[in-house]
Amino acid sequence: MARRQAGSTRRVGEGGSFPFAGGASHSKSRSSPLLSICLLLLGACLLIWYAYSGPGIFKSVKEVSKVSGDYSCTSQVQRAVSLLKKAYGDGMRKVLHVGPETCSVVSTLLKEDDTEAWGVEPYDIEDADSHCKSLVSKGLVRVADIKFPLPYRPKSFSLVIVSDALDYLSPKYLNKTLPELARVASDGVVLFAGLPGQQKAKVAELSKFGRPAKMRSASWWNRFFVQTSLEENEGPNKKFEQAASKGSYKPACQVFHLKPLH
Repeated sequence: MARRQAGSTRRVGEGGSFPFAGGASHSKSRSSPLLSICLLLLGACLLIWYAYSGPGIFKSVKEVSKVSGDYSCTSQVQRAVSLLKKAYGDGMRKVLHVGPETCSVVSTLLKEDDTEAWGVEPYDIEDADSHCKSLVSKGLVRVADIKFPLPYRPKSFSLVIVSDALDYLSPKYLNKTLPELARVASDGVVLFAGLPGQQKAKVAELSKFGRPAKMRSASWWNRFFVQTSLEENEGPNKKFEQAASKGSYKPACQVFHLKPLH
């Protein structure tokens, strides 16, 4: 608005029609930017108030983010820790978690009695908080590309839990990664996988993971387990389902219990 006013003043002066109007025009040109700034500040204040008090677009975005977060299989792992202890007993003594946000899972597991925990974060943690970076410096969490062999000896852990990681791998890499997880486990592998149609690819997700998550059906996974010579761990699976039923726990993800490689 200030630019248009300055332009019109210049044309009038050049035409000579209003030789004495320069002072008034100059005063307006000085006051116009100030008025614009005041209006912008007022508008910003109204937007902030509307975002946090009214049913505006910002509130809707926060609600959507909260809902989509509920579908995180990593959050499901944290909710299921007590059930996993009932299903595996002493098998929870040395646990490796593999997947995004592994720092939060490791922190939860370390609060349990008689449980040691480690984590593998498949993606960058540049934006991680100080607590997560502390776990990395202590060697409890490491950043590693799970498409390649893990730097652990066979049966290094009693239980391996993986969440929100295999959904981003193509079958080409799954053929190597899942048996590798079973190799480093002595009591079993627990896989938390997304449900078909549950999630949609987000811009942040694509930039971090390189591809959208592939939500596969239970029948697809079962065929894949057969092809890779992985067997269902029936005993812990039944105990887990019984504990989940008693506790009214209904996971928002698929949960598979697999035997370790012998």
